[in-house]
Amino acid sequence: MDLQQQLIFLFSALGGFNGLFLSLYFAFFSKQKKTSNYFLSALLLVLSIRIIKSVFFYFNNDLSQIFIQTGLSACVLIGPFLYLYLIAAFRKKTSKNWWLHVVPVAIIVIALSYAYPYWEYRRIWAMFIVKGIYVQWLIYILLSGILLKPILKKLFVRDSKLKDVEVWMISIFIGITLIWLGYNIGSYTSYIVGAVSFSFVFYLLVLFWVFKRKKYTMFFEEPVKYANKKIEDVDAIAFQKQLHHLVTERQLYKNSNIKLSDIAKQLQVPPHYLSQFLNDNLGKSFSLFINEYRIEEAKRLLSGKSKYTTEAIGYECGFNSKSTFFTTFKKIAGVTPAQFKNAQS
Repeated sequence: MDLQQQLIFLFSALGGFNGLFLSLYFAFFSKQKKTSNYFLSALLLVLSIRIIKSVFFYFNNDLSQIFIQTGLSACVLIGPFLYLYLIAAFRKKTSKNWWLHVVPVAIIVIALSYAYPYWEYRRIWAMFIVKGIYVQWLIYILLSGILLKPILKKLFVRDSKLKDVEVWMISIFIGITLIWLGYNIGSYTSYIVGAVSFSFVFYLLVLFWVFKRKKYTMFFEEPVKYANKKIEDVDAIAFQKQLHHLVTERQLYKNSNIKLSDIAKQLQVPPHYLSQFLNDNLGKSFSLFINEYRIEEAKRLLSGKSKYTTEAIGYECGFNSKSTFFTTFKKIAGVTPAQFKNAQS
């Protein structure tokens, strides 16, 4: 092989083997044991088998016929695993009949491989079986496109922002479509185009997520919310006193636009530390935490001879609407402001 061929071999083969590595990662080492991860692992596995077969067949015509047939047969599962992965990631649930997309086609291709071995019926494989596999792959690409239609529409809507998971799903969908296209135009250009397409798409996705997105969302595996969960009791007690003193002393709850980050800044701690303390040590959201102070202040005003009306008390305590005040008061105190006031008098 000359230098150009060596570079093509290296680039395309690395893509295939790295795909195998990622397949193992999602199947066995991923922290989140989600169904979508297993389907993504399966998708990468069958893609990698197909790619590796293409690479070695292109550079070694004496490759084992069984290896060639295995690589071609793997194509029949690329479409189903793409569709199943997108269903699991998009709808966040697994189709109960997922096996109907995998088992029947696997049985059919195994039966065809047994009845018409590639090394004896190359012409039949080239003219009918392989073409049928690519048609089946295209059908699943179209089904996947229909599934992602609501997300794809956002690409053409002005000021519409895609979520990270939506960008990732579209990237996977477009990547698989380009690989299918690469294999189908290979007959008009070069057989190695499909394998090179896979490597190109693979590395493009990796670079995109490493350099353009947060590193902890690599391959769209959402991070664990907090690394160490509960803050140690001794630190938590001291921090709770500091937090309570700050909120009551400065009456921060009266600010209807107060944010968690505002309080964290005054405490000189990172926002995620305060959020972790509220969620895991106190077991409440920031909204509930601040509203409890507002309701306590409202109770104090309702119990005395206040010059404010009930509605005005809500605004005085930091609520930005009458309905929010009444709903929150009933939720926390168990009675309405009027019932509470009557009970006091």
